[in-house]
Amino acid sequence: MAKEPLKVLTESMFYVLLSLLRQERCGTEIVEYVDDATAGRVPLGPGTLYTILAKFQEEGLIRETAVEGRKRTYAITDRGRALFRQELSRLRLCVGDGEREERAAERALPGTERRELP
Repeated sequence: MAKEPLKVLTESMFYVLLSLLRQERCGTEIVEYVDDATAGRVPLGPGTLYTILAKFQEEGLIRETAVEGRKRTYAITDRGRALFRQELSRLRLCVGDGEREERAAERALPGTERRELP
């Protein structure tokens, strides 16, 4: 059976590509970027990170640009940027659908107040 290309990214995958949009980064810099960007909400341990990096290299979404000892630096490819944009567009549609449905539910249920999640 032929291998399916990535169509939907996990949250961790999304943030790894996001971290590479503006500059090349090594694994440690990717982890720091994701931690800062998400205020720690998206943990990215070494096992997860290096599994994602290997998958992305295999799919041609990123490429290795430098190796210094154990330190490897990565850059996003045009294919990776295209997948990132596709995923961003999909997520925007999901948010729009959720917001539209939430507004409809609030109108349908009198006395229902919008409550913020903790």
